[in-house]
Amino acid sequence: MSTEDVVIPGLRPKGYSNGRIGNGRVLHVAGQVGWNAEEKFESKELGPQFAKALDNVLAVVKAAGGTVTDIAEMTVYVTDMDAYRGARKELGPAWRERLGTHYPAMALVEVKSLLERDAVVEIQAIAYLETT
Repeated sequence: MSTEDVVIPGLRPKGYSNGRIGNGRVLHVAGQVGWNAEEKFESKELGPQFAKALDNVLAVVKAAGGTVTDIAEMTVYVTDMDAYRGARKELGPAWRERLGTHYPAMALVEVKSLLERDAVVEIQAIAYLETT
């Protein structure tokens, strides 16, 4: 693991880290949407797109030689905050299947739209990879 959690007594994050310290090569992962390798969305729903966008972020990290625990920061962009709030019971299992109990420093931002018209979520990340 090339990142470590910053713990602040009395300030407990829920589903994210308040901060992470990273060592190693820095990987900036471009915004990933929830489409497949053929650039097709298999669902218009937030839950499945969120899961696939996470898969795509992790694919970039793994292709660069990293692991889940190397991810220090994520920004999640959604087109409908109420839909996000309503899907949290679905999003939690998708997160745990992919990232376990690893929580980067995170921000969640509602945007009017995303470049890909059928996208309802986009995830950007920063990871610190072990030096080789």
